[in-house]
Amino acid sequence: MAMSVGGDSTETPMSDINTTPLVDVMLVLLIIFLIAVPVVVQSVDLTLPKVEFEPTTTKPENVSLSVRAGPDGSCQVFWNLQQVNSKDLLQRAVDKLQAEVDRLGDNIGPDDLPEVHIRGDVNTPYKCIGGTIYTMQSAGFTKVGFISEPEPGTHTVRR
Repeated sequence: MAMSVGGDSTETPMSDINTTPLVDVMLVLLIIFLIAVPVVVQSVDLTLPKVEFEPTTTKPENVSLSVRAGPDGSCQVFWNLQQVNSKDLLQRAVDKLQAEVDRLGDNIGPDDLPEVHIRGDVNTPYKCIGGTIYTMQSAGFTKVGFISEPEPGTHTVRR
C-alpha cells in the first residue's frame, strides 16, 4: 500500500480515501467468522425415538398414581383413587416397596420390583409431575412410566 506525501507543486487537497483501516477491520471480521461458524454449526447426531404406543402390562403390585393441578394451583396426587399429600405418598411408597421385598424374599431381581405408572392431566404443571417422580424415586422405585391415551386411529405395536 502506497502513501502519497503530496510532493506536487500544486497545493490541492487529496481526494483519495484511505482504505487501510477498512481492510484491517474486514480481515479481523473474516477471522472471527471463520472461527465462530464451525462452533455454531456443530450438532450432535441423535436418533430420536419414534412415537409408538406400546401397551402396558399391568401387574397387581404396580402402583397407579394420578396427578393433576388443584383449583388453587396446588398439586393433587391420587394413589389409586385416594388423594395423598407428599408426606403420605413417600410413606406409602416406602411401605409398598418394603412389603414387596419381604414377599419376594432373597432371590429378588430388578425385574421383580413393582413399577410406578403415572397418569398426568394435560394441564398439570411440570412441578407436580416432577415432584411425584422425585418422591417415588426417593422411596426406592426405579421404574417410573407414564400412561397416555393414544390418538384415535393410531395402532399399537407389540414387541
